[in-house]
Amino acid sequence: MESLSLSPNTSSLPLVLKACARLGAVERGRSIHSLIRNSGFDTDVRVGTALVDFYCKCGLIEDAFKVFDEMRDRDLVLWNALIHGCVGCGCFEEGVELFREMKGEGLRPNSRSLVAVLLACREVSGLGAGKEVHCFGLRNGLLEGDAHVGTALIGFYVGFDVGMARLVFDEMIVRNVVNVVSLNAMITGYVDAGEYLVPLELFVQLLEEGVCFDSVTMLVVIQACGKIGNVELAGQIHQMAVKCGYISDIFVVNALLNMYSECGCFELSRALFETVSNRDVAMWNSMLAAYSEYGLYDEAMSLFSRMRREGCVEDERTIYIMLSLCEELSEGLREGKGLHALARKSGMEINFSLGNTLLSMYAKFNSVESVQKVFADMEGLDVISWNTLIRTLACNGLRDEAWETFGVMRESGTKPNSHTVISVLAIFEDETCVNTVRAIHGFVMKHGIEVDPSLNTALTDIYMNSGDEAAARTLFEDCPHRDVISWNAIIAGYVRNNESNEALLLFNRMISEVKPNSVTIISILSSCTQVASLPLGRCLHAYATRRHFSFDFDLSLANAFITMYARSGSMQYAKRIFKSLPTRNIISWNALITGYSMHGHGYDAILMFQQMLEDGFQPNGSTFVAVLSACRHSGLIEMGLELFHTMVYDLEITPELVHYGCVVDLFCRAGRLDEAREFIESMPIEPDASVWRALLNGCRVNSAVKLAGEIFKKLVELEPMNAGNYVLLSNIYAAAGLWLEVRKIRTLLREKGLKKPPGTSWIVIKSQVHSFVASDTSHLDSNRIYACLNSLSALTKEIGYIPDLQWVLLEEEN
Repeated sequence: MESLSLSPNTSSLPLVLKACARLGAVERGRSIHSLIRNSGFDTDVRVGTALVDFYCKCGLIEDAFKVFDEMRDRDLVLWNALIHGCVGCGCFEEGVELFREMKGEGLRPNSRSLVAVLLACREVSGLGAGKEVHCFGLRNGLLEGDAHVGTALIGFYVGFDVGMARLVFDEMIVRNVVNVVSLNAMITGYVDAGEYLVPLELFVQLLEEGVCFDSVTMLVVIQACGKIGNVELAGQIHQMAVKCGYISDIFVVNALLNMYSECGCFELSRALFETVSNRDVAMWNSMLAAYSEYGLYDEAMSLFSRMRREGCVEDERTIYIMLSLCEELSEGLREGKGLHALARKSGMEINFSLGNTLLSMYAKFNSVESVQKVFADMEGLDVISWNTLIRTLACNGLRDEAWETFGVMRESGTKPNSHTVISVLAIFEDETCVNTVRAIHGFVMKHGIEVDPSLNTALTDIYMNSGDEAAARTLFEDCPHRDVISWNAIIAGYVRNNESNEALLLFNRMISEVKPNSVTIISILSSCTQVASLPLGRCLHAYATRRHFSFDFDLSLANAFITMYARSGSMQYAKRIFKSLPTRNIISWNALITGYSMHGHGYDAILMFQQMLEDGFQPNGSTFVAVLSACRHSGLIEMGLELFHTMVYDLEITPELVHYGCVVDLFCRAGRLDEAREFIESMPIEPDASVWRALLNGCRVNSAVKLAGEIFKKLVELEPMNAGNYVLLSNIYAAAGLWLEVRKIRTLLREKGLKKPPGTSWIVIKSQVHSFVASDTSHLDSNRIYACLNSLSALTKEIGYIPDLQWVLLEEEN
């Protein structure tokens, strides 16, 4: 126009400005605006509308408002242009306010006005304002025969209440104004709301009524089917996609691939993938994610290599997927570093998402240096970045650095959240840090950090471990949304503190609030094992069976039941569960061998050990503790010594103190005390008190008084305040008739203020644990108990029983 020296007019200027907006020619559009300023054209409503539209589409909303404010004559089209412009630029509140101003100036909004303001209302969560717009449209007949307003209303309502959106959609069906766009809006709303069956039913209904659909409809339907997981329906939808010609659409094919993967049909997903020749990076990513979800980690790495060989360039999501599976690989850290280098080489910015994924990967491998390097290289840091760094430092023993990092985080202005506090609490897991934990708890309350179930559980756990049961219980009881993890933590705390009765009471409360999982059952089984409560263990077995806990798929749970039955003396049930398992691990074998060992079935324990070897299992240190103990209790001295030799020299398992203690006990039971001492003195590691005590006990059995005195001196060096060692030596001297030495030991005990804690016995009756010590009268039924005990004692004497009191009198002070 300029080259032909043609003058602009009110018809040509809007077209030119529209072209500038489409091309993004901001400076050209500005120069045109400058040229026509004060020419009279800029006051023309059509030119003014074109300028407003141009500035809005270029993101220059302030310039659009200036033009709008300078216009003397404002018609509905101009108002609509600015309202749509505000919505397009994300100025939603301004768009809603403009709509109100327009109505205030007496202009009657049309369907275009309503479509724009409904989108704005949805974005600012203006349910009330949106309903006003809906009512206005109904009163003014703007919904009659116009699918655009109806579709906008559906899009608005699905953000608040999908039921309201469905009412609008049904009204559109009655008025016969449903089109493919409104259908897509409705079924997408259902899927976004987590309802997957209803949109499929609606799709089938409208399909029967002849309503058309497009590839977008197909994509949403495929997504809904994947969430339902119906394989037969998935196949039918696939056939429909083929029949309707959408199988050439790479987006539809990618959705089908994901659908089959979600339905558990990995092979169908892989087969479909192989049929596609023009695979894009999104499809490669979907297939890589499917391999990862199905645990095919090495195959995923191979597929990634193939992807690169075929010339497909990875994107950030590719790197995310591959980094997430690195911890499952034998060379995961090396692969992760390779992916990190590839991301850098590809020019990817180490932003929040990629940076945090890298931090998480390195943290899982405890690669502190790499975590610190990525943290330093990140373009920006968020709370997740700080949390990962603090947690990594804390979990790798760098407590001071972790605490210092927490301080730097606060100084940086990043607000800690509940996960930050959980990471910081990992610094103070030692029971001596309970005061610091209380201070951190106070910090949480002071700064208004949400105590969600995860943080509540972390605080509860650390208070329980620190012995502050009252604080732990208060936190637990005050938690409004206790989940299964919260219950498991408090129950496990009581089990660790040997308060089995309280753990059982909590379990009984728990089953009325939330459904226990296998972790819960394992914790409660531990308490049954502690008190050898076979009836309670059987009740838990029955409960697990009724609730369909499967030993076939949860080996940890099966092993816990084997351990419970074995330690409670019911080897028959333990072996029955063991034999029923389709797969076993070394823990299964160890549990059964330990059970036989505990109950004096040494030969059975050895037979199980041999069977384990025949089945191809490699024994570990725990296995040898069990078989060596079995040999001790069954008098299989030479076999025990041979097994120790096999462990050390054939299997090259490094012995621990518990193994050495077993061997010492084997020598002592054979009366070979000199060999036992020589063995201790030849140990490559420093013997602890338990090893020397095994030899001292051997001295008691074999009446080796002189050696006992020498061993006692070593024990006192290691455990000067253990009264049990003094009592044991006193018993040895008493058995030898050395009463002067006995008095010296007893005097020494009094001077040191030491007293041997009494042994405890217990019995479980109707899930209630009743504990007793010698001469205990604290029980409510103690009179009846002692009356029964005296009666039993009298009966045994009458039938000729003579008790062995060799060691009993030696526990008395005189």
